[in-house]
Amino acid sequence: MNEEIRSIINSFDIQGEPVSVSVITDGHINRTYRVEVDDKGEKAKYLLQRINTFVFKNPDILMQNIFNVTRFLKKKIRENGGDEKRETLNFIKTKDGSNYFKTADGECYRCYVFVDDAYALNSIDSPEIFCEAGRAFGNFQNLLADYPIDTLFETIPDFHNTKKRYESLESAIKNDRANRVSQVKDEIEFIRKRKEDTHLFTDLIESGELPVRVTHNDTKLNNILFDKKTDKGICVIDLDTVMPGLSLYDFGDCIRYGASTAKEDERDLSLVSLDLNLFDSYAKGYLETAGGSLTQKEKDLLAVSPKILSLELAIRFLEDYLNGDEYFKTDFPDQNLVRTRVQLKLVEDIEKKLPQMEEIIKKVQ
Repeated sequence: MNEEIRSIINSFDIQGEPVSVSVITDGHINRTYRVEVDDKGEKAKYLLQRINTFVFKNPDILMQNIFNVTRFLKKKIRENGGDEKRETLNFIKTKDGSNYFKTADGECYRCYVFVDDAYALNSIDSPEIFCEAGRAFGNFQNLLADYPIDTLFETIPDFHNTKKRYESLESAIKNDRANRVSQVKDEIEFIRKRKEDTHLFTDLIESGELPVRVTHNDTKLNNILFDKKTDKGICVIDLDTVMPGLSLYDFGDCIRYGASTAKEDERDLSLVSLDLNLFDSYAKGYLETAGGSLTQKEKDLLAVSPKILSLELAIRFLEDYLNGDEYFKTDFPDQNLVRTRVQLKLVEDIEKKLPQMEEIIKKVQ
C-alpha cells in the first residue's frame, strides 16, 4: 500500500488500520479509492476521495455544504424510520475535527463510509429503472424541502443561469476567437429565436413565483445507489454540486439526459428524440415522492424544464466550440458542435411533444 495514501487514511477519525486500497475508475472529476480497514478483526469499508480543486476552487464551502446537507438528511431519515447508514452518505471528519484533509502540497481529501450491497447504473435498462430513479431524486428533493436555504453556499455561481449563459454565448459570437462563427450560422439563429426562453426561470425566481431549493445539479442515473436485494433506489450520491437552485433544474436535466434516445455526441440527428414512455415513467416516480413538497407552479413547469435545460447545455457547448474547446473535454475536433446539434434537436423534439408531456404531468401528479 502506498505510504502516502496510508498516512492520509490515518488522518481521518477511523478505528483500525487500513489493510487494502484499490482505485475506483468510475467518475470524471475526483480521484477515488476504496479502502478496507481492520479493527481487531472487524472489517469496515470507506471511500477516500481527492477533491478536484481545479473544478471546486473552495473546498471549505464545498465540504461545509456536504456535511450540513447530509446531517439534515440523516435527521429526516431517522424521523421517517429509515436507515441513515444506507439512505444518505456518511462523511468522516479528520482526527482534528476538519471536514477534509489537506496535504503539505495542497491536495484535499475527504472520506465517507462505503455503502455495501448496493450498485450504480450508467444506462437505463427499462422504464421501471427510470421510474425508480425518479423516486430517488424526488425523495431527495422532498427530504430537503424545508432545509434552511440561506445556509447553503453556491459552489459554482450562476451554474444554471440560462440568461447569463445566453449573454456569454453572444460575447463568444462577437469575439469569434477560434474563427468558427461562419460555420454555425444555423445553430446561432436557432438559439436566438429562443432568447426569451433563456429568461423564463430567472424571471420567475426574481418575481418570487418559483422557490429556491436545495438542488443536486447532476441528476444522472449513476448518481443513485440501488439496493442489490430490492433494486430500489436507496441513496443519492455525488453531492459536490448541491447548492441553491430550482427543482426544475434537477427534473429537467435528468429527463434531458436519461430520456434522450441518443448519446450526447450522436452525429445522426435522426436518432435523437425524447422518449415519452421514459418521460412518463420518471415523472410518475418523481411526483410520487416529491409531489407533496412542490408548488403548483413548479408542477406546471416540469414538462418544459427539459427543453430549457437542453437549450442551456446547447448554449454552453456552442460557446465552448466558438472559444476553441477550452472547457469541455473533446475526443474529436468538432465534438462540441456535434453535442450542440444533439441538444438543439432535443429542444425541437420537446417543442413538438410538449402538449403530450404536459398531459402526462397532469395525469401523474
